[in-house]
Amino acid sequence: MLGIARTWAESLARLHAAGWAHANVQPTNTLVADGRAVLIDYALACGPGDGSRLPYRGALTHTTAPEIAASVLATSADTHVQAAPPADVWGLGASLFWCWTGHRPVTYDDAVDRPEKLRAIAEGRTLPIAGVRPWPFPEFEEVVTACLAPAPEDRPTAAAVTGMLTGK
Repeated sequence: MLGIARTWAESLARLHAAGWAHANVQPTNTLVADGRAVLIDYALACGPGDGSRLPYRGALTHTTAPEIAASVLATSADTHVQAAPPADVWGLGASLFWCWTGHRPVTYDDAVDRPEKLRAIAEGRTLPIAGVRPWPFPEFEEVVTACLAPAPEDRPTAAAVTGMLTGK
């Protein structure tokens, strides 16, 4: 499990080093084979340029970072919201949380509309991992919790996550 998480973070670190954010980090955009995670589906990726594009308005709600959720709620539907590497790190933490516990990291009712779900994310209504984890796994929980820090500046970089998972 740590190896899968490490290779997932490595993929993001390479993308971030090139000046891009994936902008749709989620379990279904990650293939796992031979003990490695491979990031796929770059359709929503946000790069350093400001060329013509469809406006990015977030991706899968369950793995949307709080700052993206807040920006989507605060802007019109035709406004591009620029995703940055810290949002990808939150998406990584949310994905790892969800895959490991079977629970989305933020609590909301499935029946509510997307704006209400985004409000829950923007307000940081994250579940405590200890209450839903299948078993104690301190080194994994530390990484997931760090990735899910509410403020982008408080999250580790993807390269730092890789280091946390390799002991470097």
